[in-house]
Amino acid sequence: MKRIFVRPDLCTACKTCELACAVEHSQAKSIFASPLETPRPMNRVFVEASDGRKIPIFCRQCDDAPCVAACISGAMFRDPVTDAVMCDWGRCIGCWTCVMVCPYGVIGRQLELGKAVKCDLCPGREAPACVASCPTKALLYEEVETFSKDKRLAFAAAVSGQTQVSALPAGG
Repeated sequence: MKRIFVRPDLCTACKTCELACAVEHSQAKSIFASPLETPRPMNRVFVEASDGRKIPIFCRQCDDAPCVAACISGAMFRDPVTDAVMCDWGRCIGCWTCVMVCPYGVIGRQLELGKAVKCDLCPGREAPACVASCPTKALLYEEVETFSKDKRLAFAAAVSGQTQVSALPAGG
């Protein structure tokens, strides 16, 4: 199962990920036409700063997703193929219970449509738009096991005194 991972030391808060996300979820799929759409496309990733550090924040696709458990209409569900938490707009009633229970504050409200909006990992794409657009490669889309192993190897190299530029996977 692939997930989005953040390397905060590489994030410059350029917000390219936010823009790419909104464009990907627009009808036009165009950076020039999408701002003119009604309702206006919404991003599902948010770059926030605290104490001078910047970090992209998005749905963590929680194993025990509070939004799924709290959804009174059954609109929030886990996709059986990708294991991503999704929102079925056909069932969403706009009660915002999912918004209230999300521990990361990343479920938005499309007020004009009365629907919840969250990261869907951009189905149909090789990598989510936010990851593909990140100019510094601060965002990675990888298998959980691969990311964890790369982090362990980087830590082991640092502890042993070896210099390792980054924990990027092969080809990254």
